Amino acid sequence: MIYHELTWLTLKTAMLGIGALLLIAHLLALAKGSAVQGWLRKFPRNREAGVVLSIVAGAWFFFMVTAMDLGDFDTWRSVVRIGTPIATVLAIAFIPDFLAVRALGTCALLAAEPLLEAAFLRPESLRLLLVLLTYVWIVLGMFWVGMPYTLRDQIAWVSASEKRWRATAFAGLAYGALLVVGGLLVR
Repeated sequence: MIYHELTWLTLKTAMLGIGALLLIAHLLALAKGSAVQGWLRKFPRNREAGVVLSIVAGAWFFFMVTAMDLGDFDTWRSVVRIGTPIATVLAIAFIPDFLAVRALGTCALLAAEPLLEAAFLRPESLRLLLVLLTYVWIVLGMFWVGMPYTLRDQIAWVSASEKRWRATAFAGLAYGALLVVGGLLVR
């Protein structure tokens, strides 16, 4: 367990938090559809978002390496701690194309561990709502890091028609509502 000191991150808080984020994001997508679509179309090549998300991902990874047990690789801890900020700066400087997408994918992969940890060994079947979403994020995160143009294509596909946009937004709202209800029902 990497985040053993995060006692507040229970299954209940994880489901309620992620559910609330999904509800807010998809309500915004419905209410301000054209503005959100325009922002999303520009996001993959948004340099500022890429820099911010890269710094967040680098700091998060640095924290993980500092806090977690590395087992046989514990002798490498200082090297990785020194290399992480250097790698973050080099990525920002030399990977300008789709930096925001790659950094978002990295953040999705980093977010998976505490969410799966919150659901680990819990008897409630409702935990699977969070686990399913987390594994979707893991798969998408791997694609976004390795083939970042896929997010651009996904955004283009979803925003190609108003019907598709609304259907996706309502699906996100429904899943967010399921997570919130599930979060209220678990202990």
